[in-house]
Amino acid sequence: MKTGIIGGTFNPIHNAHLNIAAELLVSCQLDRVIFIPAALPPHKHTENIVAFKHRLQMVRCATAHNSKFEVSDIEGQRHGKSYSVDTLTLLHQRYPEDEFYFLIGMDSFLNIATWRNYPQLFELCNLVIAQRPGTAKLDQQPELPVAIHQQFCYDAELNLYRHRSGHRLIFLQETFLDISSTRIRTKIAQQQPTDLLLPAPVAKYIQAHNLYVSPER
Repeated sequence: MKTGIIGGTFNPIHNAHLNIAAELLVSCQLDRVIFIPAALPPHKHTENIVAFKHRLQMVRCATAHNSKFEVSDIEGQRHGKSYSVDTLTLLHQRYPEDEFYFLIGMDSFLNIATWRNYPQLFELCNLVIAQRPGTAKLDQQPELPVAIHQQFCYDAELNLYRHRSGHRLIFLQETFLDISSTRIRTKIAQQQPTDLLLPAPVAKYIQAHNLYVSPER
C-alpha cells in the first residue's frame, strides 16, 4: 500500500492542510493519507498549543468526509517530543508492507539538517516537498540543501533525486494555500469570521470547546 503521511501541530487543522493532502493523494497516486498530530512538536513553543486531545479530535472532524484520509494518535501514545524519525520507524513496524510518502514544506526541507537523525528519514520514506504559498511552479528540480548533497543522486532521465535506499525526493507542483493556524487563532480571539479558512466541523468544535478565545502572548 502506498501511504502518505502528513504530520503537524494542527493548532488548528485548516483548509490548506486538507488541500495539500488531496494534492498529495492524487500526485503520488496514494492509497491513503494518514494525518498525525504532534503531541510535543520539537520545533515549536508549546505555551499556545491546545491539548493534544482537542487537536486530535479536530483532525478527525476535518477528515471524516474522505474515506482515503485516516488519523493516527501514534505520537500521543508515547512520551517525549514527537520526532518524525521515531514516528516513521513505528509506522514501518505497524505497516511493514507499506511504502511511505512523507510530506513537508519547503522551509522545513531547507532546514532538514536541524531534524533529529535526519539521514535516517531518507531510509524510511519518500520525501514529498510542498512549495511555499505564492511561489511559482518549478520548471526544474531545485538545488538540495548542502547537508544532504552526498546522499542523493540526480537521475537526469527521470528528472528526480534518488537516495541509495531507492526512495525519492518529490517536489509537488501545487502550493499550500496561504492560510496559517496563527492567523486563524488571532481571528478567533478577535471574534472575526473564519468561514473560508476552517472546515465547518472544526469551527463548530472550536466554538463548542471555547478554544483560542484568549489572545496569544
